[in-house]
Amino acid sequence: MRTRLLLINPRFPESFWSFRWAIDSVLPNKRTVNPPLGLATVAALSPSDWQIRIIDENIESIPLRPEADIIGVCGMGVQFRRQKELLNYYRGLGYYVVAGGSYASLCPERYTEIADTVVAGEAEYIWKEFCADYQAGKHRALYEEKGVVSLEDSPTPRFDLLKLDRYTNVSLQFSRGCPFRCEFCDIIVMFGRKPRTKSCEQVGRELDALRALSARNVFFVDDNFIGDKNVAKKLLRYLSVYQREHDYNFQFGTEASLNLAQDKELLTLLPEANFAWVFIGIESPDEESLKETKKFQNTREDILTSVRQIYSHGLDVFAGFIIGFDNDTLSTFERQYRFIVDSGIQVAMVGLLTALPKTPLYERLQSEGRLLPGADGTDNTSVGTNFVPKQIEYDTLVREYKRLYQRLLEPSAIADRIRNKIRYMGRPTYQPLYPLRTQISIMTKFAWRGVFKGGPRRMLQFARTIGSARADQIPLVLSDWIAALSMKEFAERHLLIRKRGAQNATMAHIEKLRQSFHTYVQQGRVRIQMEQGNISVRLQGLVDSAFYAKASRAIRHLLNNTTSTVTLHVDDFQEEQRRHWNRLLRRLRRDGDRIYVSASEKLKDLLEVDSSVFHLVLEPAA
Repeated sequence: MRTRLLLINPRFPESFWSFRWAIDSVLPNKRTVNPPLGLATVAALSPSDWQIRIIDENIESIPLRPEADIIGVCGMGVQFRRQKELLNYYRGLGYYVVAGGSYASLCPERYTEIADTVVAGEAEYIWKEFCADYQAGKHRALYEEKGVVSLEDSPTPRFDLLKLDRYTNVSLQFSRGCPFRCEFCDIIVMFGRKPRTKSCEQVGRELDALRALSARNVFFVDDNFIGDKNVAKKLLRYLSVYQREHDYNFQFGTEASLNLAQDKELLTLLPEANFAWVFIGIESPDEESLKETKKFQNTREDILTSVRQIYSHGLDVFAGFIIGFDNDTLSTFERQYRFIVDSGIQVAMVGLLTALPKTPLYERLQSEGRLLPGADGTDNTSVGTNFVPKQIEYDTLVREYKRLYQRLLEPSAIADRIRNKIRYMGRPTYQPLYPLRTQISIMTKFAWRGVFKGGPRRMLQFARTIGSARADQIPLVLSDWIAALSMKEFAERHLLIRKRGAQNATMAHIEKLRQSFHTYVQQGRVRIQMEQGNISVRLQGLVDSAFYAKASRAIRHLLNNTTSTVTLHVDDFQEEQRRHWNRLLRRLRRDGDRIYVSASEKLKDLLEVDSSVFHLVLEPAA
């Protein structure tokens, strides 16, 4: 009998990276941004006679009782909570579970009690070793890569096991490692400072596989695509020839360091190979903060000059920014705002500095006694951090961080950024890849849901940007608006940057929720509790259709006006209620990332909760 392997990518907590509004409201039939490339690679490393299935919980619901012998669950730091829940759940049901991914590689000790086997490090050699040991019945608890992996031994990922049409991009990797030594970064901890690369022919084979699946929008997930500039240039020349020979228009994006701006050959080769954008870790316009974190590569030239130099070659710039360095003060917020607007960077991911485990920053702050006990150090996209800031009081740091986003996402600031970008933008490489009919549909949805629903102010600012753009820049302008409105919608739902009141208002909304369910509470069929910002609604007895109608209105009102989450505990449920339950979930779908559903194993099957939309709470078997 063939070994059955199920590989699961846990759902990510929603963040600015999700671009949820664009995916739900504008783009056709998409569910998330990038597929799990690591799992597709692991599948390719597995024995050819194994039966393999990949489930990405970001686009589809997990199976509660799958037909599998091994269940492998990957995860980054931000996925650890869900990864742990999945491992505990499946292990409790008797499955053999394996933990892997970047966080298990960084902190394998956190998995020893929740997984049968931990695979730590790059998988090319140790996954094959695990598979052979499993088949021989002598598998170990830990497989840890301690040597150097040659990427020439990395196979073409099993892209055919991924539902590529549900993603906006397809992931591909050329290199691992980065030559720099930024204090906060965990990449050099995991992959080292000497970049290792695949051959051009390997990349070509992977592109062949993607062409066969009609993929076109490709993201090179390298942490620094130009870590070895000479090898990167060789690949770019290869990619240009590849596209011409196959008469195929792949559009690429990648991550690179800011010193790209000082290399004219790279700036020429990237658009020639049809790279449309690069993500750059700018972090801060303050040179002292950059020196503090050892990001010296960003101090070689005025950063604004560098960004505009990249624009001039038709490349768009996405960027990461960080606030919370020891050098930062309250004036840093204004300085960041001014730089982001002046630079025209629309996809500007601003985060609070977080000390990730095993990084030099973590070690330094630990030695200084500044790490906060119990604080989550796995998520550098959350509204908070895990250490005591040096010059800014913690609550002030969080408040001003929210205010910064509020300012950046005002219609005038969005428009100013676009105008400041296109002023320096050469002929953009970026072009929409959808068929004409789909493009018209996207533009129609964007115009109605994005521009007109934003009111006169947004309409005016949108008109300013269109009026300032050349014809060849209009697709880029539209893309920037869609990205900005996605970030704005996330911020308004999760950061609550609109002034809707604070704690007193939250309590008022909760009281309104109680009043909506007053009769059911009195009858003992419903119980409502609040704990640390989570509202628990427990269905202890059978409820009627009127309850579900009231619940959808009351819960949506609560979520629209507070930052609370809601947990629906279902203790009693019958088949005849399914229609009303499904209608409730449909109406709550937009806020599914803030809704948890908890039920017994028996009721989980009956409720049919889509775990890619709602948080399906998985309790380990007793």
